Amino acid sequence: MTKRLLFLLAALVFCLAFSGTASAQFKKDAFSQNYGTSDADTAQKPLFSVKDYIRGIAHKDTIQIGTSFAGSLVLIGGQQIYNRQYWKLPLIYAGIGSTAGFGFHYRSQYTRSLNAYNAALELDPETPYTVNDQAKQLSTYFFAGSAFLYWATLMDGVVNFKSERYPLPGRATLYSLLFPGLGQVYNHDYWKVPVYWGCLIGAYHYWALNKRNYLKYKNIYLNATSGEHYDGPFSAETALYYRDIFRRYRDYSVLAIAGFYLIQVIDANVFAYMNDFEVNEDISLHIKPTIITPDVQWASRPVNAVGVSLGFTF
Repeated sequence: MTKRLLFLLAALVFCLAFSGTASAQFKKDAFSQNYGTSDADTAQKPLFSVKDYIRGIAHKDTIQIGTSFAGSLVLIGGQQIYNRQYWKLPLIYAGIGSTAGFGFHYRSQYTRSLNAYNAALELDPETPYTVNDQAKQLSTYFFAGSAFLYWATLMDGVVNFKSERYPLPGRATLYSLLFPGLGQVYNHDYWKVPVYWGCLIGAYHYWALNKRNYLKYKNIYLNATSGEHYDGPFSAETALYYRDIFRRYRDYSVLAIAGFYLIQVIDANVFAYMNDFEVNEDISLHIKPTIITPDVQWASRPVNAVGVSLGFTF
């Protein structure tokens, strides 16, 4: 249970960090240079502002889709409030609250049965008490249902965010963040979906394979070094070697899964931004003579000069 909580917290931190990026996005003048501007003109807003988020859900100001998403990671239903879909809030809170409540209830039953079994086992090695594994399974199902409803709430907020721009880079980014490949579908880059899913499934396959082999050689190594009689097919040194190899490959597979996942999120963001960028089919180079007039601000004795100008058309 502790590992799951740590994983959920890590996922929450990742979503907060990336949603801030989605809210900032690339600036319109990212490909141009502006000179002579003051620091106040070039200062950027923070990636996420609690004040802006509160003003947004209070309908005193508009906020970006990334800000709405990031705030709703903590304040469940905040996106629905900003989208003025108040009727969804009772459904969201009732669904998530009831499934999470049942999850904790059955988890408590399992914990009590486990403690009772361990206490009885110390008194009688052949105790008739058993652990309530069914309660453990039910708690897992209810927690999974609660997590799904939480995910669905975030997805619903992204889908119903009102914007006149299409494609909206923030929406494409969050689509891919919530469900791999959905941002590509939103951008109409359908051919990329099987590519990314193939990469993710392949990386997951190798993760499962390497994990299985890692556990296999780990158990062989433990048996070989337990001090008891061991008549296995591998020596302790060989088992230790393969255990470390497959553990390393397992870790590489995890990095591959994270890498492909991050790439498809970035891909959705970039191609949503570049949707309106068009290159003229007339790509040519123009060379012609020209008269160069110096800037009178810097030249003490300005004199015109004859030169050559190069011009690219694209």
